Amino acid sequence: MSTNKAPQNAPDTYKPDPRFKIAHKEALIGVGLAIFNFIWWFGFAYGLGSRPPEEYTYILGLPDWFFYSCVIGFILMSALVIVITKFVLKEVPLDAEYIEKEEPQKP
Repeated sequence: MSTNKAPQNAPDTYKPDPRFKIAHKEALIGVGLAIFNFIWWFGFAYGLGSRPPEEYTYILGLPDWFFYSCVIGFILMSALVIVITKFVLKEVPLDAEYIEKEEPQKP
């Protein structure tokens, strides 16, 4: 019976990559934006859109529920993504040498 154990004299070479922490935070921000977008769209589309068509008000020729959920929602989400990308997200190199440059070499 064989087991997959590392040799006892093998050095512990695992070092967590700091880019994973950044990627995890940025993924949560992306999920948060998607949830916000869905709540915005659903709230206006089904909130205002559940009225009879005779009661609709129109903005630029579009029903108000469509204008707020799709047009304003698109503009708002585009602005949020631009602001978050510019001020919150970080530039992270994807090179394999990134870890080696961050930590000093051991003799």
